[in-house]
Amino acid sequence: MDAAGDWLVRLGGVHSLGFALFHLAFWKLFRWKDELARVGFATRAITQILNLRLIYLFLGIGAACFAFTGELQHSGLGRAVLAFMALFWVGRTIEQFVFLRRHHWLLHLLTALFVLGALLFALPLVLSFL
Repeated sequence: MDAAGDWLVRLGGVHSLGFALFHLAFWKLFRWKDELARVGFATRAITQILNLRLIYLFLGIGAACFAFTGELQHSGLGRAVLAFMALFWVGRTIEQFVFLRRHHWLLHLLTALFVLGALLFALPLVLSFL
């Protein structure tokens, strides 16, 4: 059981690091220099600050998944982190349907990646109790 859980936690780390890289690309991907120039000062600042904080979160969680693989599965705090991240991705999946109601294959791919994140953090949590 530990081997499967270890791999799932590490894959959760890869997933988190991938999303950190994705968020680093937001300025270019979404042409934020031009797009955010059209919104108010506060919205422009908050959008970029929130994105930087998400990058920080994803990097930290990704690093923790590699540095503390066993602790994440076998300690109370580690299980809380796994549950937190699973719920983070469940919430992000729900928000996808609330705020991005478009039929586009890229949005569907993102939704699948959010569900994958929920599974990668929830499954080792479940396995840790078996």
